[in-house]
Amino acid sequence: MRRLVVIDAPSNLGLRPPAEGTVPGCYKLAGALREQRLPQRLGAHEGGVVVPPRYDRGGWREGDGVFNAGAIAAYTRKLADRIEHHVRAGNFPVVLGGDCSIQLGASLALRRIGRYGLAAIDASADFRHPGNSERVGAAGGEELALATGRGQADLTDLEGLRPYLKDEDIRILGIRDYDEDRVELSELKIMNASVGKIRESGPEELAREVLRSLEAPVTEGFWVHLDADVLDPSVMPAVDSPDPDGLLPDELAAVLRTLVRSERCVGLNVTIYDPDLDPDGSCAVLLADLLETAFARP
Repeated sequence: MRRLVVIDAPSNLGLRPPAEGTVPGCYKLAGALREQRLPQRLGAHEGGVVVPPRYDRGGWREGDGVFNAGAIAAYTRKLADRIEHHVRAGNFPVVLGGDCSIQLGASLALRRIGRYGLAAIDASADFRHPGNSERVGAAGGEELALATGRGQADLTDLEGLRPYLKDEDIRILGIRDYDEDRVELSELKIMNASVGKIRESGPEELAREVLRSLEAPVTEGFWVHLDADVLDPSVMPAVDSPDPDGLLPDELAAVLRTLVRSERCVGLNVTIYDPDLDPDGSCAVLLADLLETAFARP
């Protein structure tokens, strides 16, 4: 196993406020997992914190595009610098978010290096863009569309590197069976496996199938994006948009460990868990346990 390096990316810039005058609590994710001694349990080295700009939507209104866009663009570059450094050094970054917009930092970092794939373990595709929705605004629900070049140029074409990801290099795992985005994804030939498909094939076997395709020599490796909302709300209610009929912990564990143990996997980010919605800390315990299991030596 390569040297794991834990990096905090506590940005909540890509989510809508949970209530007027408040900010999304997922910026506390890293702190909650550190409270569970996650770096020590992983045997990881310290990668520090990439501090985000202030959450301030100003006078943003629906129809204005992505809110906090300037701040997200600046943070994406800053986070990409940190991730790129570690990937080039042969380390394995474990990035603790944050909302899903932090995935843009990983995608930009890897695009600077070469061509990489993405395994997104997520309840939704986060593929909202101007071509399929009039409600574009929250980058945390749009980061995959942005990473593939769909959307406003100040986020999709940083450093002239659009797109950061090619459609054919993406695998989405854990999307709900009833998700309407599956039609568009299939038309674009973006591989997606719903919860039902994962159960039908078996979590480990499906992950191995995905791994075989991601290990093809056309790419130089792949990144894993883990959104806590892929889990069923019965075990992970502490997310901003809990969707029913999700994966159970043993199913996620099988998928996750199969992917991250590949020598072609170059890093992982964790997003969306909100400690404000987890008063007894049980969801933090579950998430830390899952990550420790995934990285445990076989």
